Amino acid sequence: MVQKNINIQNKKARFEFEILDKFVAGIQLTGTEIKSIRLSQARITESFCEFNEGGELFIVNMYIQEYMFGHQFNHKPKSERRLLLNKRELRSLKRDVEAKGNTIVPLKLFINDRGFAKLEIALAKGKQTHDKREVMKDRDNKRDLARIKKNF
Repeated sequence: MVQKNINIQNKKARFEFEILDKFVAGIQLTGTEIKSIRLSQARITESFCEFNEGGELFIVNMYIQEYMFGHQFNHKPKSERRLLLNKRELRSLKRDVEAKGNTIVPLKLFINDRGFAKLEIALAKGKQTHDKREVMKDRDNKRDLARIKKNF
């Protein structure tokens, strides 16, 4: 019972951060990890991305539930997984993170048309509290306006 469209989103990231730039990265996975993702048993809400000493980008705190039919070869649910990007993209991301104090957050985990797991990541800057309040106020105003339009 595998779903065709896997689209696991991190809605909290768009509220907490201001998105500056987006990238689509591949993920280095083991056999049971991709099987669990195809069953939509993954979470990226608390995860973030960071560079190691070798300049490779890893996603940390991404939860992929253990595969129910994977016995001794099953994976760890919260291990670091390497992200696959071009060298040019990695260099520019590393430069932006180190210089400006930005961060890299995952936005969406999906399966592309060739069957590979891809992760949409974003170079982001943390929002201030008053910016978050503005977003909530705008959302409430839009909801009220839609309610009023519906009555007429």
